[in-house]
Amino acid sequence: MSFRTTADHVEDVSPGRGALPPRAWYACSDARSLSLNGSWRFRLTPTADAEDDSFAEPGHDTGDWAEVTVPGHWVLQGHGSPVYTNHLYPFPVDPPHVPTENPTGDHVRHFDLPEDWPADQEATIRFDGVESCAKVWLNGTLLGDFKGSRLPHEFAVGHLLKPRGNVLAVRVHQWSAGSYLEDQDQWWLPGIFRDVTLLHRPPGAVGDFFVHASYDHVTGEGTLRVDSEVAGRVTVPELGLDLATGESATIPVEPWTAETPRLYDGVLATEGERVPLRIGFRTVVLADGLIKVNGQAVLFKGVNRHEWHPERGRALDPATMREDVLLMKRHNLNAVRTSHYPPHPAFLDLCDELGLWVIDECDLETHGFTEQGWRDNPVDDDRWTPALLDRAARMVERDKNHPSVVLWSLGNEAGTGRGLTAMAEWIRGRDPERLVHYEGDIDCRDTDVYSRMYAFHEEVERIGRGLDGGTHKRRRLPFILCEYAHAMGNGPGGLADYQELFERYDRLQGGFVWEWIDHGIRHPELGFAYGGDFGEELHDGNFVCDGLLFPDRTPSPGLVEYKKVIEPVRFRGDGADGTVTLVNRYDFADLSELSLEWAYQVDGESVGSGTLPVPPLAPGASADVKLPEPPADGRSGEACWTVRAVLAEDTAWAERGHEVAWVQLPVTERVKPAAVAGAAPVPDGRTIRLGPGVFDARTGALLRIGGVEVDAPRLDVWRAPTDNDDGAEWQTDIRYGLLWRKFGLHRMRHRLDAVETGADALTVRTRVAPAAWEFGLHTEYRWTADGDRLRLTVSVTPDGNWTVPLPRLGIRFALPAADAVSWFGGGPGEAYPDTGSASRLGRWQATVDALQTPYVRPQENGARADVRWVELGGLRIEGEPEFWFSARRWTTEQLDSARHLSDLTPGDRVWVNLDHGQHGIGSQSCGPGPLPRYFLRAEPAEFSFVFSQSTAP
Repeated sequence: MSFRTTADHVEDVSPGRGALPPRAWYACSDARSLSLNGSWRFRLTPTADAEDDSFAEPGHDTGDWAEVTVPGHWVLQGHGSPVYTNHLYPFPVDPPHVPTENPTGDHVRHFDLPEDWPADQEATIRFDGVESCAKVWLNGTLLGDFKGSRLPHEFAVGHLLKPRGNVLAVRVHQWSAGSYLEDQDQWWLPGIFRDVTLLHRPPGAVGDFFVHASYDHVTGEGTLRVDSEVAGRVTVPELGLDLATGESATIPVEPWTAETPRLYDGVLATEGERVPLRIGFRTVVLADGLIKVNGQAVLFKGVNRHEWHPERGRALDPATMREDVLLMKRHNLNAVRTSHYPPHPAFLDLCDELGLWVIDECDLETHGFTEQGWRDNPVDDDRWTPALLDRAARMVERDKNHPSVVLWSLGNEAGTGRGLTAMAEWIRGRDPERLVHYEGDIDCRDTDVYSRMYAFHEEVERIGRGLDGGTHKRRRLPFILCEYAHAMGNGPGGLADYQELFERYDRLQGGFVWEWIDHGIRHPELGFAYGGDFGEELHDGNFVCDGLLFPDRTPSPGLVEYKKVIEPVRFRGDGADGTVTLVNRYDFADLSELSLEWAYQVDGESVGSGTLPVPPLAPGASADVKLPEPPADGRSGEACWTVRAVLAEDTAWAERGHEVAWVQLPVTERVKPAAVAGAAPVPDGRTIRLGPGVFDARTGALLRIGGVEVDAPRLDVWRAPTDNDDGAEWQTDIRYGLLWRKFGLHRMRHRLDAVETGADALTVRTRVAPAAWEFGLHTEYRWTADGDRLRLTVSVTPDGNWTVPLPRLGIRFALPAADAVSWFGGGPGEAYPDTGSASRLGRWQATVDALQTPYVRPQENGARADVRWVELGGLRIEGEPEFWFSARRWTTEQLDSARHLSDLTPGDRVWVNLDHGQHGIGSQSCGPGPLPRYFLRAEPAEFSFVFSQSTAP
């Protein structure tokens, strides 16, 4: 005979047993609730059935057990270790089986009911998120088991509650059949990581309910109907509505959009409970081949958001969720895809309140099956369909009353199959008022939008022009990039080029940058840890750190760039003619919340400022605004206007004066550095003197400028490859970071060919080339001087067959000491050829340490672009033409070899790069590399720098 063991539920493909049907989620009502968050007793065992179920019995002694905090993950609280994989399953693929080595956490919570808790009435316990499989007991009685980690599950418990001494026991298994459906690119983190709540259910309490609130953009009227499992009444005082559930009313309203998130407060009242409602009237349709809300096509300026905290993992608190939404709004984002699972429902409340379009994604990914050609993929196996439908239902029923949710997503990277079709059909039957998304449905059989990941710019343009082919249905659908611009390390590059396409072609309705935040785990020695730092036998390294925020939620240069690229007010004009054209790029909002501020700058310093009138522009409209006469203060130099659109008053997401958009309009050109010549080289024993410069007579190497020691400037073409330079291991196209190493650009040799002194110049001729190859760069350094200044002109001529672009082209040298840095050029942050939209011309100051961008895995960073002059370490350096500069307390080689920031130890010198050119960045860590126009090709080049001693303190 056969029998079930205590662990049979772990490998069962069903969604579980005993849980109540899914229903709408709400945070509060007038019914009692008791949070069971806090400190729980905890025991970790190595296998799913290593212990019997006696721990769930009242009176079981847990005195010697450990304690963990719920919500939380036990592997982040000192019990075991986290595991990171991108798509490979960290266990043998043999569905539905999982290893016997299956870490299992027994959790016990003792609690008493409040004194005024109603006796002998119904109650439920709600789990909002448990990874990956749980079995639940209350007071020794088995309630059931469930899978679906990022989804709510409720159990009826009223008949089991006692006034005092209740024992809630939960056995959580790290691996289960459900793990095959949860192969998202993230850390595997077991535990009870969302809230646990006891909910009183008085007689006549609210059950499930569905708020239908549509908007007719032609009449300006909204129609409200609230369907409720338990009959009751719906009141909306501001609208004067008092309706029976199931009854409809049509009335003039202000619509909800992400730009104008108008919510009406209401109440659903049944015999036993009153539930607050926040109602947003809006209609989502597919019309004219476009996603339209309230009759208007929308352009998504979005981001993919995993839930993450560097200490608590996916156990997010309300303050952190609000911080995320505020940061998104302040950086001009208008949309979020909840990759790759429904978020904590409180996050959606914030999206409703503050205004974000949401693609709500089901907790489904089976990406690891790609390694076997999708053989045995659960989404095409009928045995798994009930689990898929359960996941779809728990997402839709939980989140259906959020106006911010405009598309349901079936999941991510799960191949194709009958299960997905069943999910799409169920969702449409339950909620025909939203659209369905799934990127893996390339023929759009089950979806309402053509969605892709990481399509190259050229392909996106073909799609925009309708030249992409595909099925007849697909050709009639709108297109979005559900993932693009992989924000791993330095980058992403090419954002402005994508945005230009989105705005040029109506069919292209925007995209969602991958992703919001680096998933670094705070570590006492490493700073932030990533894959492999916990001894995983299988991992994907720092691929988990690919966000627009650093793990501590500091915005990266990528987020600053994205804010500029997607700004909702555009400016056009020529500063010399005194007119600027404003373009309103909002989909719904006018510009009444904004004011305009201007500043007139000469050589980076403001010589006048003021305000400008804001024309009452409707969405999509434009108007000319006259600039004032330039201030007359007698200065001459490089002049420009800076015009900023800022908030005129405080809003729910930012304070008055917050910058929304800006532009700089040149007025006069830069005055190039004056000629530096006249002094003659003077031999002096082993040195040569030329103006303020002292050189080694044998090698021609610069030793000193005035009183400042200098470590021999020489040609430099190497940069510590970025994640995007190196590309991804599965990519078959060119990965230049690897080719640069193959061809030895990280170990260039410098051959001295000649040191020549003339009447007014010192010339050093060299050849710079890698060992083992026959190509190189003939490089001439020509030094001239007058009394106080020293000019270096570098001429570079490629030699041989160069088949790869250069990482950088410039000079590198070291100074013995430097801290404060000031410059006139682009800033305040870093910029590269295809990431420079947010770099604005000005005078900036920083320390050497502050110039560094703290990418979790160290790599090329910190270059400031379009620099006219820089002062540091006692030197002033001017460039012709403008240049990039960077300065750091370690060499490029040390930066290249570091795995974590803690590997970088400041030395006793500051290494300075002055670059004539930089190769583009792109986003090839998962997407395309830089566009060809951002390549730094090995071509003849000439550039100059003028050195003098700084007069700054």
